[in-house]
Formats: sequence, structure tokens, C-alpha cells
Amino acid sequence: MTDLERKNERHQARMQRLKEKVDAKINAAAEERGIVIVVTGNGKGKSTSGFGTVARAIGHGLTAAVVQFIKGTWACGERNLLEQHGCQFHVMATGFTWETQNRQADIDAAERVWQGAKKLLQDESIDLVLLDELTYMLSYDYLDLDEVLDAIVNRPINQHVVVTGRGAHKKLLEIADTVSEVQSVKHAFEAGVKAQKGVDW
Repeated sequence: MTDLERKNERHQARMQRLKEKVDAKINAAAEERGIVIVVTGNGKGKSTSGFGTVARAIGHGLTAAVVQFIKGTWACGERNLLEQHGCQFHVMATGFTWETQNRQADIDAAERVWQGAKKLLQDESIDLVLLDELTYMLSYDYLDLDEVLDAIVNRPINQHVVVTGRGAHKKLLEIADTVSEVQSVKHAFEAGVKAQKGVDW
């Protein structure tokens, strides 16, 4: 047997062992229900991940809805696309808190859009709800933490929820099924590059 044949044989054996492990995990995952996904951390891509999941769901014929906190004054390429495919949007439309500089106005705006979110979280016809930038509403105490957690936990059993934003509350992480943390290694903005239409927003 040549060296190449031995390498190929070892590779095949490794891949077979890996396949057996993966197949065992797939066979063990028998439960079917909606899941809660939290995408947090200080890196770029949290909302992008959430919107990607919405696009995937719609691509498979599922119904999806988006609730946007904080960034609602910006033009939104995802909204331009997804609304054409029946995706509902509820938008806080106040912009970043350092722009409004009015805590009570921000709380009132958050509460208004949260009322729309609660209806979505009770609607069995909605397969997936994206709560974009919700984490800030909890860390700034704009919304009641227990009320938010209760609404997510008691949603229809097959409904999926994606929550994005920095600094996700510990209790939110506890109820989540999947948590991803996006870390920043480099960011063009820090080097003086303007945010780019179609890439950053």
C-alpha cells in the first residue's frame, strides 16, 4: 500500500467515526417545537443573522414577522425586501437613544412597539418572530423583563423567536435554546470607513 493509499484509508476511517457521531446526535434529536435563539455580543452581524433566519424561514414558506427596536429611523434594506414577501414589521422608529436623548419618549416608543410584539408572540399563524435589538430595551429598563420573558416562554409551542442585541440579560440567556456570541475583531468604522448602504444597513 502506498503512502497516499494509507492517508486515504486513515481519512476515510476518521470521517466514518465522525459520521457515526453526527448520525447519533441527529437520531437523538427527536423533539419538535419552536426554539428561542439569542444572538448577542459586541461584534457586527447580530441583526444580519436574525434577518438571515427570517429570509430562510420565508424561503421555506413559513410566516415571519419582525419587531425592530432602536434602529427604526434608518432605511432598512431587509424591510424593503421582506415586506414584499408578506413579512410584517413593527418599528420603534426613534433611532438610537443617544440621538433622542429623551428617556421617557424612548420608553413610550418601546412600549408601543412591544404591544405589537406581544400580539405576534400570541399568534399561532406566525412561525417566526425576530425581536431585533430587544436586549437594549431590557438593559435600559425600557420594558419589564419579567413581562418580556413571560411572553416569549408562553408563545405558541411551534413558534420560533430570534432575539438580537448586545449584552443579553442572563435570564434571557437561560430561557434560550441556542445562544451565539458575536465578537468584534476589526470593524471598518473604527478605521474611519463610513457605513455602507447594502452592507451595513
